[in-house]
Amino acid sequence: MDGFQRGFVLHTRPYSESSLLLDIFSEHEGRVTLLAKGARRPRSAIRGALQPFTPLLLKWGGRGELRTLRSAEATGLALPLSGNALYSGFYLNELVMRVLEPHTPYPALFHDYVTALTQLARYSNPEPALRCFELALLEALGYGVDFLHCAGSGDPINDNMTYLYREQQGFVASIMKSQHRQFTGADLRALATRHFETVEQLRAAKRFTRMALKPYLGPKPLKSRELFRRK
Repeated sequence: MDGFQRGFVLHTRPYSESSLLLDIFSEHEGRVTLLAKGARRPRSAIRGALQPFTPLLLKWGGRGELRTLRSAEATGLALPLSGNALYSGFYLNELVMRVLEPHTPYPALFHDYVTALTQLARYSNPEPALRCFELALLEALGYGVDFLHCAGSGDPINDNMTYLYREQQGFVASIMKSQHRQFTGADLRALATRHFETVEQLRAAKRFTRMALKPYLGPKPLKSRELFRRK
């Protein structure tokens, strides 16, 4: 469809008495903010479709930071997220909003986002989907880390050795104890392949992505993490 592209609503907020401001993650233009005129009216034809986790075909026009929504059509039902999966979906949306520059295309990351939402809807444990998306997000941002070689010697990692993470360098073989920054070679291999076989590997991946994403997120706490704490 000419001029249309796939997208998801990340967040909505009221604008005037009858309209909405939409934060969108789109396939070919990345994160955009759209004005949906009249979308708050009870008889609006698109009101029901403009919800997070609903796959959409969207068309908009205008210039500048704020564009105007021309058309929106749901291409399927909203993904059935509830409980931890729903909170995890909000977390993904907040990451995209906080980290990605507007009007910058991330087509590969968009597909990773769709994959993550699908996995959240399908599996009871959200952790693998979250870690894989965080790693994809870091890759899209150009945060390059070699998980498979020691940054000090260049040698391939050994699954049975321990490595310390050093920002802007990578992982260095070390016998020093640093629980927060220490990873086994097996942990690093799991990060490289995005295939986590144990709970310990998932925990290690979470420690790494928290450290790596921190400079992009800044000091302001994530609202979605507060939802988990209130459970």
